[in-house]
Amino acid sequence: MSPSTAALARAPRPGQAAATGSYHALSRQVRDAGLLGRTKAFYITLVVVLGLLLGGLATGSVLLGDSWFQLLVAAGLGIVLTQVAFVAHEASHRQVFTSGPANDRLGRILANGVVGISHSWWMSKHSRHHANPNHVGKDPDIAPDTIVFLPQDAARRGRVKAALTRVQGWAFFPLLTLEGLNLHVTSVRSLLKDERGRTRTLELAMIAARLGAYVALVMWFLPVGTAFGFLGVQLAVFGVYMGASFAPNHKGMAVIPEGSRLDFLSKQVLTSRNVVGGTWMSMLMGGLNYQIEHHLFPSMPRPHLARARRLVRAHCAEHGVPYTETTLMRSYVIVVRYLNDVGLAARDPFDCPMVQRFRSV
Repeated sequence: MSPSTAALARAPRPGQAAATGSYHALSRQVRDAGLLGRTKAFYITLVVVLGLLLGGLATGSVLLGDSWFQLLVAAGLGIVLTQVAFVAHEASHRQVFTSGPANDRLGRILANGVVGISHSWWMSKHSRHHANPNHVGKDPDIAPDTIVFLPQDAARRGRVKAALTRVQGWAFFPLLTLEGLNLHVTSVRSLLKDERGRTRTLELAMIAARLGAYVALVMWFLPVGTAFGFLGVQLAVFGVYMGASFAPNHKGMAVIPEGSRLDFLSKQVLTSRNVVGGTWMSMLMGGLNYQIEHHLFPSMPRPHLARARRLVRAHCAEHGVPYTETTLMRSYVIVVRYLNDVGLAARDPFDCPMVQRFRSV
């Protein structure tokens, strides 16, 4: 984090009240432009198209029979399921329907019944992220896991994990091949830890039915080797696609120190990064390429984000708030470099501190 950003995050700025007020002015502009209105036709069309693609992949798999070309079907399935997950994400933000319960039903059907991950777990985790992006101690997306995002967490790694952490930037994308499996496992584990209730029971039943039926059909229809290859490719593509779509948004952007306070506009804009590319990039990333606008207006439907970007960019320029956007490939370079820089804090446990002292002289 740059010194100017660190100073900004440590204490309220003299013009913080004005910046907060400026967000209200921006919000009025966005509302007056009709950008918070629902776009049901877009989402209905999208869901129908995704349903047809799923049906087409199933038909293609049946026609192929015992063939290693089934792995291409598996890759296609991983891509389509990621697109379905994008719509579930948008439903969780109330972007699809005006009614909250209608969005919840759609999100639950798509997340639990089609993708196979817990809607309630995702809602809880993602809502905390949106409230405090890149805020130490508050954003679950920068909590230490296999990958660590903060130097202080890297410095506390044990011997085995430290070896991975020191090269975690280069390992990031290969590790994403396991993210699809991790999402399924984490969803089930989180639900099992939750208090008993109707929602928990419903989600567990839907996920069990979805995952059980899917694995059973693949194992029944394909030879064992091909079946395992199919499942592995589908999960790998799903994990890489999901991770590669969410990673560019915040990694390598400003990190807000624990206990700091920022106005809403600065907190959301300084910690987020847009990816340029227009309509095609929006289709590829499910609208996540407009991350700044998504964080400022989480309930804004995907088709309106491009128009909102013009308003937000002009507003940030007027009020001196840095607005970051870059290409997709450049964002990946930034993410890898940032993770490797963080990983430098993971000292080799076999290094002698005295030797390190003389090395630094």
